Amino acid sequence: MDEVDHGPMTAGETADARSESVKPEDVKRGSGVSLWKQIAETLEAEIASGARKPGARLPVEAELAERFGVNRHTVRRALSVLGERGLIEATAGRGTFVKEPPLRYPIGARTRFSEIVLASGREPHGRFLGSQVEDASVEVARELGVAPGTKVLRIDTTHEADGVPISCGSAWFVHARCQDLDLVYAATGSLTRALSTLGIIDFRRKETRLTARVADERERGLLSLAMGRSVMVVERVDVDVAGVPLQWGRSSFAADRVQLVIKP
Repeated sequence: MDEVDHGPMTAGETADARSESVKPEDVKRGSGVSLWKQIAETLEAEIASGARKPGARLPVEAELAERFGVNRHTVRRALSVLGERGLIEATAGRGTFVKEPPLRYPIGARTRFSEIVLASGREPHGRFLGSQVEDASVEVARELGVAPGTKVLRIDTTHEADGVPISCGSAWFVHARCQDLDLVYAATGSLTRALSTLGIIDFRRKETRLTARVADERERGLLSLAMGRSVMVVERVDVDVAGVPLQWGRSSFAADRVQLVIKP
């Protein structure tokens, strides 16, 4: 049975409803297949054929409603189904996009977000959220090899690939060694470049620890995740060329946007 849309509509949706009197080529009324299902199948076929490529932005709901001659409630249901199938993804403030394949993210002795994203053919971007000088907790002190209460610099960031949020997290540095690192990072968006201005040209990964859980409210906001979506939590210790701990960090990755690859 064809879907029938009920309930009050906004002024904009009233215009959409009037357009249903026009019979478009893409959907067939009276066919026994719901209109939203026909729309979902049409868009899915366009994605499968390559007509809509990974990363491509879909038209807004009003444009799709006009194309198919339905109201926005019908379009919204079709898009919801495609989202559940993992074919499209809505990002707050940007729109709805054909979902990119998971970013292959190797974790080895040299792990650099910008280099990994560039190698995948995407554009990396690090966003500075804030920083604070604080007393090292027992956990942070243990990871950095300093005494509890030592002044450390915490930098909070998010990272994106082609504008899609990939991870968010915090990193801690011994403040006496990395003064003004946060200011340089805020200006450059690259930790590697920021460290080089302090004379730290190279560093390597000493240890990586992985866990998984449901995203909390803050992570959902920063990563544009729906309720119930999962994150992979990556804890890392990086050391300088002399083996001295340089940073300890904890980042949450949108679980379905990355494929973590552990390299020897």
